[in-house]
Amino acid sequence: MFENLTSRITTVFTSLKRKGYLSEKDVDNAIRDIRRALLQADVNFQVVKEFCQNIKQQAVGERVYKSLRPGDVVVKIVHDQLVELLGQEYSPLKLSGMPPVIMLVGLQGSGKTTTAAKLANSLTKQNYKPLLSACDNRRPAASEQLEILAQKNQIDFNPVDPLSALKSAEKAVEIARKKYLNPVILDTAGRLHIEHQLMEELKDIKSKLNPSDILLVVDAMTGQDAVNLAESFNKELGLTGIILTKLDGDTRGGAALSIRQVTGVPIKYVGTGEKIDDLMQFYPKRMASRILGMGDIVSLVEKAQEVTEQEDAEKFARKLRKMTFTLDDFLQQLQNVKKLGPLENVLSMLPGGMSGLKNDAEISDKQLAKVEAIIRSMTIEERNNPKIINVSRKNRIARGSGNKIVEVTKLIKQFENTKKMMKKMMGKQQKSFSHLTKKFN
Repeated sequence: MFENLTSRITTVFTSLKRKGYLSEKDVDNAIRDIRRALLQADVNFQVVKEFCQNIKQQAVGERVYKSLRPGDVVVKIVHDQLVELLGQEYSPLKLSGMPPVIMLVGLQGSGKTTTAAKLANSLTKQNYKPLLSACDNRRPAASEQLEILAQKNQIDFNPVDPLSALKSAEKAVEIARKKYLNPVILDTAGRLHIEHQLMEELKDIKSKLNPSDILLVVDAMTGQDAVNLAESFNKELGLTGIILTKLDGDTRGGAALSIRQVTGVPIKYVGTGEKIDDLMQFYPKRMASRILGMGDIVSLVEKAQEVTEQEDAEKFARKLRKMTFTLDDFLQQLQNVKKLGPLENVLSMLPGGMSGLKNDAEISDKQLAKVEAIIRSMTIEERNNPKIINVSRKNRIARGSGNKIVEVTKLIKQFENTKKMMKKMMGKQQKSFSHLTKKFN
């Protein structure tokens, strides 16, 4: 996500950091390049104008010019302004009422039904017992789609009333009270464009059930159309939050960077993939760091904790500290990384703009199967000490795994490079991780 914007802004920062002294012209040129990058990312023009003015006001002065590292000061100013633009603090769900009701609204095709299931799954992990209620009696098979998602993920479900979306919602609230379920998540009907009839239906549900949260589900890839849509829905319903879907495919970032400033409505969640776990709470500080190529170690650690057993993680950490991890450990970690989602998303959470490595480090099911076959064809001694693998052994491993010898050599080289990288990272891990956690959480 945000690859184009991150690349352009990182280039600006790299140029600034090379200079021991910054003139006013240097600052002006940097702000001009940032302005261009934001406009090319489809960020709202007025938002870009105010953003750059705020940077200019803070960047031109003794704070920058008398600093020993003026480039870093400018980076900090841009980071802080970006956090301000995105909403400053994390905005949680309100979840008030007995039971709390969350109404999802939006246009057809925005991913509302899938997002409803993802949200329910996320709340289940927080020890809630949500009830998914289908309230879309217009789109064919909408209720069936939500029911399948609910059953697959063991979430309570209430089917749609074919005659009335309001009756569906009211019945869901009754069931939730009897079974002590909360919150109730309403998947309402969407349209290809805003219709008076649709809005009246949503207003009726709001009036009768008084939902604690009304969340607009909107496709991040539509850019300024998403912002305009949010303004319209907010005017009609009074939104409490926004969920941006398909953020993993949004290389520009215009919607994410404009929508909060233009509408005043906070982004609460972002969709980062197609899997049930691919829904993240939106933290402005963390997202700002990712956009600026600083990574998001905190979110990466949180996601890793969800898919990795504590005992296994501690065991691997001990091996890293002692630099004794083997090819078996290497395979296990590749499998764990795959559980985290698309590799480009994982790499974008690492500091230093490592998302550029995705073309060289892509992990697909087919590639992972190849790696596993090669490692399983090795003896225990070879897995523990790959340095003993000579040409003769490589030939045997290649034949046993159904691969070419060049693939075996490539895997061993990747493993050794990983060990070197891990050794380098471990030397700085404690200090850098503590610093990033305090600064960006």
